[in-house]
Amino acid sequence: MKVRHVLGISGGKDSAALAIYLKMQYPELNIEYYTTDTGKELDETYELIRNLEIFLGKKITRLTASTDGDNHGYDSFDYLLNLKFQFLPSSQARWCTQTLKLAPFEKFVGNDPVISYVGIRGDENRDGYISKKPNIQSIFPFRKNIWSEDVINKAFTNKQIGFMLDSLLTIPREPAPDYVELLSQPVTIKFPVKKKADLLFERDTTITNALIYAFIKTTDYPLAQSESFPLLDNEDVLVKEDIFRILRDSGVGVPKYYEKVSFEVNGKTGEYARSRSGCYFCFFQQKIEWVWLYEQHPDLFQKALDYEKKGYSWNDNETLAELIMPARIMQIKEDYIKKEQDKKNQGRVSSKLIDILTDYEDGEIGCAACFI
Repeated sequence: MKVRHVLGISGGKDSAALAIYLKMQYPELNIEYYTTDTGKELDETYELIRNLEIFLGKKITRLTASTDGDNHGYDSFDYLLNLKFQFLPSSQARWCTQTLKLAPFEKFVGNDPVISYVGIRGDENRDGYISKKPNIQSIFPFRKNIWSEDVINKAFTNKQIGFMLDSLLTIPREPAPDYVELLSQPVTIKFPVKKKADLLFERDTTITNALIYAFIKTTDYPLAQSESFPLLDNEDVLVKEDIFRILRDSGVGVPKYYEKVSFEVNGKTGEYARSRSGCYFCFFQQKIEWVWLYEQHPDLFQKALDYEKKGYSWNDNETLAELIMPARIMQIKEDYIKKEQDKKNQGRVSSKLIDILTDYEDGEIGCAACFI
């Protein structure tokens, strides 16, 4: 069966940059692009998707959680909220991610063998919230280690050492002596799989990729059905600055919601913006982002507020009606300015647009399906 190559466009900077990067670096890959539309995205998200379609020369398939025939006139989110769950999603009950993002994707690919490209960057240390179906294999092109955690854990178990050493003999290029020694070293509690893999990638990325690919060919992973894979020779490591450069240089552009807006409170000035793609009412937003939504998109904030009228709230300890009280807004802004100033005093804040997300990405993380 032919292996499908797919890439989900969340509307965020990383997935958009990944689509551009793969088209430019690996045009031989026949990639299917898709986006899972909740019906609650910011307008800037749809603008980014339109710009990407022009650049890619391909349509981006729109996926939804329900078909037009059975959604009773609702968009995907309202359909599920009103007719199934009847409570707002939260960090403890993330039904939105599973049903609005992952389920439509898994239906889209069915049981076909699939390589799914994920835009987690080289300066992030996570795999993200991704599908665990056995016919879907995730690849992370922006990282030195392009493989998912489950592949690494299987490839570098102690029982695979002999296979890896034998496979090393089939590689034309001679590895460094310490590489062979490292590859031969057994995994222990003090020398876990991740540490071993990280050291091997540091020593020689392309040889390590070749060994992992040789292992994959003995498994049921989708990539085992491919005769070759061009990313095996990829040694690029892309970080946040690279992402914004790719978006700008391609002409696709940076989503407008990343642009900082100045505000003033009690004689102090600060700047805020939205840090993520996804639904405008996402519960992963920080307080300052809710204030941004209230002041920059009051119509959308009102819609988010209306959802709370049934007795549920987007935040665990505060309703939106409480959050927008004048004194509370002032407090949120002052707290945010102080937090940013403290970081600046510690040498952690840059004036560049690429650093607008640092605070959010160092703190609570959402999920790969929505924000990448």
